[in-house]
Amino acid sequence: MLKDPLTLLGILDRLANLLRADLRRVGSSFGLQAVHLQAMIFLAQANRFSNTPQALAEYLGLTKGTVSQSLLLLDRRGLIERYEDELDRRVVRLRLAAAGEELLEGAGLHDLWRSATRDVRATRIRSVVSALRETMFLVQARAGGGNFGTCETCEHWERRSARVYHCAWYGERLSLAESRLLCRAHAPRAAYLSRER
Repeated sequence: MLKDPLTLLGILDRLANLLRADLRRVGSSFGLQAVHLQAMIFLAQANRFSNTPQALAEYLGLTKGTVSQSLLLLDRRGLIERYEDELDRRVVRLRLAAAGEELLEGAGLHDLWRSATRDVRATRIRSVVSALRETMFLVQARAGGGNFGTCETCEHWERRSARVYHCAWYGERLSLAESRLLCRAHAPRAAYLSRER
């Protein structure tokens, strides 16, 4: 098995290019650019602590101005909604509008990836997901940007019972569905950063 990290980088780069090409293809059929679809995909996956323009800019690695222009277009098209935070009215929150959810659901964005992995054994998929997740956490940490991830891999996540979850960072109770969404306050558990090689 190849252990050269540049081999992994080459594979990831090629997959990223294929994904962007697919996003451009799908987006053009709706009069959208790839960045618009990326913003919508993020909002579909972001938790209630991470659904802000600033978090979106961090996640996409874009400037606030670029993200702002993209959000204006999505808002004008009725694909997203803006609303005030309940606790701090200065904070603008974002969510997909019904039209945005319908667009993502009907766009077939994941069809290519589902068909490509259909014949790959589940154990191999799990291994790749584990390795890529660990790599992503390390790259995010070393790049100094947002460390986005889901609760199950976060040191702040507490499972208090079969149905009760809690975020120690925000001091908030979480539903199971919320704990599966992306969070910008994610701090990878040590187990995901320092496994034995």
